[in-house]
Amino acid sequence: VQLQASGGGLVQAGGSLRLSCAASGRTFSTYIMGWFRQAAGKEREFVAAISSGGSTYYADSVEGRFTISGDNAKNTLYLQMNSLKPEDTAIYYCAYGVRAYDFWGQGTQVTVSS
Repeated sequence: VQLQASGGGLVQAGGSLRLSCAASGRTFSTYIMGWFRQAAGKEREFVAAISSGGSTYYADSVEGRFTISGDNAKNTLYLQMNSLKPEDTAIYYCAYGVRAYDFWGQGTQVTVSS
């Protein structure tokens, strides 16, 4: 599975961005896809995930501001990010797997200015 993330950029605090992650290659009928982020000098952290059954999971820090969704026809994962804060600044990675996140995209930079 190859993952290509896009949609990052520079936005002011309070603004919005939508990240996309296009999946190609062999995919599985049962899977989980997620978004992680890594800020400078910090460890990678979980942001949100969605299962093939449609269940969604969010980190407390983004609950109510971010929405994860998927388009199975396009094999694309999305992360709608609203009410962005400077602390959301990070490289965002998408990931895919069956029992674990086995495949990772290259990351897209999100920078939120105050």
